[in-house]
Amino acid sequence: YYELLLEFFIKIKDKDLLKKLEKIVGENSVLSNGKEKLRFDHIWKTDIPTNAFAVIFPKSTKQISEIMKLCYLNNQKVVIQGGLTNLVGSTETKKSDLVISLDKMNKIEEIDTKSRTMTVQSGVVLEDALTAADEKKLMLPLNFGAKGSAQIGGIVSTNAGGLRVLRFGMTRNLILGLEAVLSNGEIISSMKKITKDNSGYDIKQLFIGSEGTLGIISKVIFKLEEKPTSRFSALVALEDYDNVIDLLKFMQKGLSGSLSGFELIWGETYKTMRDSSPEYSSLLDTNFKYYVIIESLGSDAKAELERLSDLIYQAMEKNIAEDALLAQNDRELKMIWNLREDVSVLAKKSKFDQHFDISLPIPVIEKEVNIAIRKLNKLSYVDNIFVFGHLADGNIHFIIGKSENDKEKTKKINEIIYKNLKKNLGSVSAEHGIGRDKKEYLNTSRSKSEINLMIKLKKTLDPMNILNSGRII
Repeated sequence: YYELLLEFFIKIKDKDLLKKLEKIVGENSVLSNGKEKLRFDHIWKTDIPTNAFAVIFPKSTKQISEIMKLCYLNNQKVVIQGGLTNLVGSTETKKSDLVISLDKMNKIEEIDTKSRTMTVQSGVVLEDALTAADEKKLMLPLNFGAKGSAQIGGIVSTNAGGLRVLRFGMTRNLILGLEAVLSNGEIISSMKKITKDNSGYDIKQLFIGSEGTLGIISKVIFKLEEKPTSRFSALVALEDYDNVIDLLKFMQKGLSGSLSGFELIWGETYKTMRDSSPEYSSLLDTNFKYYVIIESLGSDAKAELERLSDLIYQAMEKNIAEDALLAQNDRELKMIWNLREDVSVLAKKSKFDQHFDISLPIPVIEKEVNIAIRKLNKLSYVDNIFVFGHLADGNIHFIIGKSENDKEKTKKINEIIYKNLKKNLGSVSAEHGIGRDKKEYLNTSRSKSEINLMIKLKKTLDPMNILNSGRII
């Protein structure tokens, strides 16, 4: 009787709250049932329904503020959703949760060509922002596989990395201004277009990378770069990890400021990707241990091509590289990068897959990857082990294919990958965040005092614990 009575009162409360929410955003901007709602009731890459009681679609910072004031007064927990491509369980919801979807906050408000800045709402899809900058002969230097669905709010709140961190840094390095809404509805606005501002604490940094646990990011000002007039890429094969490091140093010195990408692919991963489509048949053979994709962005096409070509030739003469392919046109360039970015090919090789995103100091990467591979190969339910990553910033990804999928087996694989992170001063999450799935491993990367400070920040900015509750800590 108690449970039935409780459920009855919860339904009454939910209906009352829904009516008040509809007054803020309009009836057409709240979903509480129907097939359309199911799109927001899931954990990415699974068919698990999570059944939040409603999804609301604000169209402005003011509406987010009004929603949060109401939720704060009603102790209503909210889950903020963007492009739903999160890999650490952050989109998971409970029946008692309200989902705030930022889909309708999708305006590019301004591109200021004089200050080279872009002001965007948090629901803007990254690819749309990239296209808009490109049309103004400018470049937003964010680039990763999920750019067609990932939204700016999610990208900023997870401090996403990607393929050009080597040259331009993580997302936080590209942000000049930011606007966010606190759990009580208060708007914190730091929407400045200036690079230098040492007037006290840099408040916007609190929200960048905090995964929506401290506030809801509503707007961002990005700094843009002048659009490069040349882009060249090469695929290089190597047999020795020390040579991979030597190639990185050699290219950083030779290409100076134009080196923008240095992606490492392990041999088995490369072979699986290359064999997945006939379009890759003209690429390098699959009999080498390592493959590196190099990208150079510059302003003098002829000079850049000659310089990259000469450096690759020198690397082979010095016995650093075994073989190489320099993309001669846009088709070949696109082919090389498609091979690196289309990781869904790897995930589909097994019935179940587990993804990892760790950071390690560059000198220990080969040793630690080999240790992990040896241990994983002893597990009967592990089908495939694919390794690749952004070597220049120490970020390595694993995609591990499995024939079975239960909590015990998932935990065993986690322990293998994360075992030596603390000893090597690495990170359990290089760019995907902590979310729900990595919480118990946060202590591999953060000290007790750091975690305690995170808890204090959370309690200060979200005392009711209603913003993305249960994420990170």
